[in-house]
Amino acid sequence: MVFETISKIIKVQLPAYLKRLPLPETIGGFARLTVSEWLRLLPLLGILALLGYLTIRPFLPKKKKQKDSLINLKIQKENPKVVNEVDIEDLNYANVCYCRCWRSKTFPVCDKSHLKHNELTGDNVGPLILKKKIL
Repeated sequence: MVFETISKIIKVQLPAYLKRLPLPETIGGFARLTVSEWLRLLPLLGILALLGYLTIRPFLPKKKKQKDSLINLKIQKENPKVVNEVDIEDLNYANVCYCRCWRSKTFPVCDKSHLKHNELTGDNVGPLILKKKIL
């Protein structure tokens, strides 16, 4: 039943619809079409425009999508502002890297999550590196 209906539409109704369309013989003939003739052409023109767009869409440049609009997705969300203080005198190592991308699983210490973040978003964020002078 469904295939018979589709077959009738394609074989009978579509050709009859196309024959009734006011298609001019020349480009200049489009300027002489009346408003009602243009309205009869709209469904066909819409379908042709859609098919044209779907055909060229794979070749259009892709926009970079930022994965998240928020920078801080999960760190201390209960606080109005995230602030971490470290006394320089308390540094145990010669170099300490602190996270600035908010993706570190060991926040506030950097675990190099910014590498994946930069790859996904096109960003260029890196860690804050504190160096302790050894005397």
